[in-house]
Amino acid sequence: MLCQICQRACRVPVGASGACGRYANAGGAMVERFPDRYLITSPISVETIPLLHFHPGAPFLQVSTVGCNFACPGCIATVTAREMRPDSPALRHLPPEAIVDMALAKGCVGIAFLMNDPLASYHTFLRVARLATDRGLLVGCASNAYFTEASLRPLLGLLDCINIGVKGMSAAAMQACGGGDPGVVLRNIRLLHAHGVHVEVACMDRRDNREDTRQLARALAGISKHFVLQLMRFVPIETADPALEPPIADTEAFAAELRRILPNTYVFNTPGTRGLDTLCPECGETIVSRDFYGPMGARLLSLAPDVAASEVTCGRCGSDAAIVGSVSPPAMREEAFQGGYPFTRGLEIVESLCLAMGATSQAEVVGAWEHLLSQGMLLELHRGIQTIAGYFGLIRHFGDVLGRKRQADGLLEYLTAMIEPVRAGALEVHARPRTYYAMGKPLFAIKGDRFENHLVSVAGGDSINTVLKADGRPGATIDAAVLRRLDPEVIFISSFISNDPKSFCEECKGSGIDVAAVRSGRVHTAPIPTSDFGAPKWVLGLRYLANMLHPERFCFDIENDTDAYHRHIFGKAFPLATINRSFAKPNRFWNFEETVSDPCVEHRT
Repeated sequence: MLCQICQRACRVPVGASGACGRYANAGGAMVERFPDRYLITSPISVETIPLLHFHPGAPFLQVSTVGCNFACPGCIATVTAREMRPDSPALRHLPPEAIVDMALAKGCVGIAFLMNDPLASYHTFLRVARLATDRGLLVGCASNAYFTEASLRPLLGLLDCINIGVKGMSAAAMQACGGGDPGVVLRNIRLLHAHGVHVEVACMDRRDNREDTRQLARALAGISKHFVLQLMRFVPIETADPALEPPIADTEAFAAELRRILPNTYVFNTPGTRGLDTLCPECGETIVSRDFYGPMGARLLSLAPDVAASEVTCGRCGSDAAIVGSVSPPAMREEAFQGGYPFTRGLEIVESLCLAMGATSQAEVVGAWEHLLSQGMLLELHRGIQTIAGYFGLIRHFGDVLGRKRQADGLLEYLTAMIEPVRAGALEVHARPRTYYAMGKPLFAIKGDRFENHLVSVAGGDSINTVLKADGRPGATIDAAVLRRLDPEVIFISSFISNDPKSFCEECKGSGIDVAAVRSGRVHTAPIPTSDFGAPKWVLGLRYLANMLHPERFCFDIENDTDAYHRHIFGKAFPLATINRSFAKPNRFWNFEETVSDPCVEHRT
C-alpha cells in the first residue's frame, strides 16, 4: 500500500516500513512504529523554534522524537534524525496527557515539535495537538512540510504556527534530501496561510543556491509580503562541503537584497549580526532587538522604548510590524545543552570522544548517548568540557562506559604530551596579552566561563572575556565602548562559527572599534575548523593560540600537528579542504564501519 503521511508516498509491503522507518504496513493499515516516545521535553522560548513574529518571548514546551522523512546532506540534526535508535531506552514513553500536563505545569503557552520532523511521528503529533488545543495551548512545529494534503488537512484548525525549512525550489534540490516536487511545499504553504496558520520560512544560504533563494522569496511574496524569511547562513557539518559556506558579510548583503522582496528577512547562524532585529518596513526604525542564540536560534532582547508590547507597531511612523500576539519580557529558559540545536552539538561532542577512543561502529556511539541521557548527564557534560581537567574526566568516564579504558588512557597520554610544552612555556612568559574571544562578528563575545577562554589562559593570555557580562548561549553582543575600554592586544575568532580576520578587521575599523589588536593586525582564527572547542582536536587550537599569543616563544607547526593528530587517532591524514565544522566526524567523507540498521525497513517509492 502507499503511505499517505508524506508526499514521498512510499509503497510499503505488508510487514515492512517506508523510507523513514517510522511507519509499518500492519495488515493494510499504516501504523506508527514508535508512538509517544520523546528524546527531549524542555521549556524554550519561541525564538528557539525559531519563530520571530509569533508571540515573541513566549515560553513553549519543546518536544522532540527521532527520525525524519528526509535525509538532507549535512543535516545539522543528523545525530537525532538518522543516528539515534527510535527504540532507544533514552527515549521516554509519555502519553499526550503527560505532555500537555507538563507544558501547563511549566508555565508554557504552547507545545512545539521540533529538531526532528513531526512527519516522522505524525500520529503522536496529531494526538498531542488535539489535546493541547482542547486544553487551551498553542501548537507549533518545525517541518520540511512535505505533507500530503490528506495528512495536512487534519492539522488545520489545530496548528497555530510552523517554521518550514524549504530545501530548494528545484527538483534536484528536493531529490538530494529524498523528496521530489518543490511545488508540494509551496502548495502546503498556501494552504496553511489560507487557514490562518502563522508560517515562517527558513532556507539555507550557501554559495551555490542564491538564485534558488531569490525564486523562493518571489514565490512567498506572491502569497503575502508579510512572510518571514529566515536566511540560515550555511554551517557545513557531517557530509557537507566546507567550500559552500558563505562569508558572514556576503550573507548579510544578500539578506539586504532579499528585504526588497520580503521586508521581514532575517539572518541566522551569524553571532553579532543586527540581521535578527525587526525593522520598520516603511522607515527602517528598529522595533525589536534580538541576538544570536546558538545554531538556528535567536534570543529576544528588547522592544524599542516607544513600542507597546500588546500591539507591535513602529514608534516613529506607526507602521504595523506584522507580529502576531503580544511580546513577553525576554527570558532565558534554556539550560546547558537543553533546547534547540545545541542539544545535537552536545551529542556530537560525546561522539567525538568515542571516535577518538577508537569507536568505529554507530552502535557504540549510540550506547554512549543513551548512557549520557539516561543518567541525566547533560549539565555535567556542559560543565566538564569547559576545562582541560574536566574534559579529561569525561574521557575517563566514557572510556569506562565504552569498555575502552586502555584507549582512553592512550588518548589522555597523547593529549598531555601535546599540552605540556604549552603549559611549560606559558609559565615563563613575562607578560600575558589582553585577549578577546569573539564568535562571528566583532562585538559577539564568547561568555567568560567557556573553554576557549580557558585555553587562552593555558596558552599564556589574559582573557578579558572573563570580566565581560556576556551571559548568553554561547555568549552575547556587547557594546563597542566596552571593547574599546578593555583594548585587547590579541583577538581570536571562534573556529566553529567563524569569520575571516581581514573582514573582521575591516568591520572593526568601519564601526570605530579602535583597539590594539586591530591596529597591529593580531586578529586570528585557527586554521583547522572547530579546533578550539568540542572535539579532542582542541589540542591543535591550544597550540595555535600559543603561537599567536607568544610568537617569540612558540612555533608549533600546526599543519604537521594536524596530520600527526589525525594519523594517531584515525590512522590517516585528511586534506584540509575536506574538514568542515563538525565536532564529531573528522572530515566530510568519514563513515562508520557499521551503522545501526533496522531490519524491518523495506520500501519502494
